[in-house]
Amino acid sequence: MILAGLLLLSAFFSGSETALMTLNRYRLKHLVESDHKSAKLAHNLLQRPDRLLGLILLGNNFVNILASSLATVIAIRVAGQNAITLAALLLTFIVLIFAEVAPKTFAAFHPERLAFPAAWVFTPLLRILYPFVWLINTLSNQLLKLLGVNPNKRASTNLNTQELKTVVSDTNTVLPERYRKLLIRILDMESATVEDIMEPRSDIIGLDLEDDISILNQHIRTSKYSRLPVYNKHIDRVIGLLDVRRAINKLMDSTLTKKDIIELLDKPYFIPEGTALHTQLADFRRQQIKMGFVVDEYGNTLGLVTVEALLQEIVDDITDDATDINRQQDGSWIIDAGITIRELNRLLGTLLPVEGPKTLNGLIMEVMETIPRPGTSLKIQDLPIEIVESTEYAIKRVRIIDLPSL
Repeated sequence: MILAGLLLLSAFFSGSETALMTLNRYRLKHLVESDHKSAKLAHNLLQRPDRLLGLILLGNNFVNILASSLATVIAIRVAGQNAITLAALLLTFIVLIFAEVAPKTFAAFHPERLAFPAAWVFTPLLRILYPFVWLINTLSNQLLKLLGVNPNKRASTNLNTQELKTVVSDTNTVLPERYRKLLIRILDMESATVEDIMEPRSDIIGLDLEDDISILNQHIRTSKYSRLPVYNKHIDRVIGLLDVRRAINKLMDSTLTKKDIIELLDKPYFIPEGTALHTQLADFRRQQIKMGFVVDEYGNTLGLVTVEALLQEIVDDITDDATDINRQQDGSWIIDAGITIRELNRLLGTLLPVEGPKTLNGLIMEVMETIPRPGTSLKIQDLPIEIVESTEYAIKRVRIIDLPSL
């Protein structure tokens, strides 16, 4: 009976060690904040893992050695000296199965079921045996220092963005897919800049004050946008933003003059290139504005960013119809070359580099060092691309093959 009790203690120590060390640290923190008493005890024990391991190993080795000695005494009394070897082999097999493998396997699959009760045992036991644990830790730490290991320097358990994205992706049994995608898109904003979502300079629609006033009035009446940039001659000379709704109200009474348009303008807001999306979203909110012009170091306008574009970057799966990408009957994809690389990677699962050019058109031209003609084929990151349509200024459409279905 004593031997059986020692084997049970050995199983408890072995299983508790695995259970406490395999506890999910983030779930444990959540339980601690929820005032879970067992979780608090386990959390306190894990703050000094060297002491916890010293206590567990002290107890485990003590009961194992005591069990071995007791088994030897029993073997001698039952069958004499010749039974010692057989008793040692039998005890090794029993300890391995019932006091090591089985309890540790159970603890690995159900750590909380064993770790939390064990925390109630180890907390007072650590106080009682602290002098022995302190001695063991001191000697072992000195040995580690001789080997060039600093026992006081603990590895960081903080997750970086990529690791956190992996954690979110693995929560398929906890979070619906739409919420996982939403969280991942928010995490992606850390590495994205305003150039990734801006309306490029060539696509900006605005009012040129050099045009005739009748043309300006017609543009205001037919505009599908609520705000229009107003500039002199070219977009690098932006003088303000026109609220089309206010302008329409005045147009109902009479024709606007250029002076009227200027008086209605709001001050333009400029954004340095390279600004992170999360930073810009905070700036928009703080300054209560909804549109800004992305400029380079020379003050040249690169594009236009709106709050709507920023929000769509987060909830794109809800609002986007992927009109830039069309599946063909042969399984290939016809893609608008103006699509951003980040969006292409997200929609098709490609791994094109996001450093450098922001659009597929820019990436191809950088690789080719020219504007290729239709029919030209190339590979980027082992992705086969065929030029379908191009002009003397840019690539318009490409074909990508050998991709899995969306």
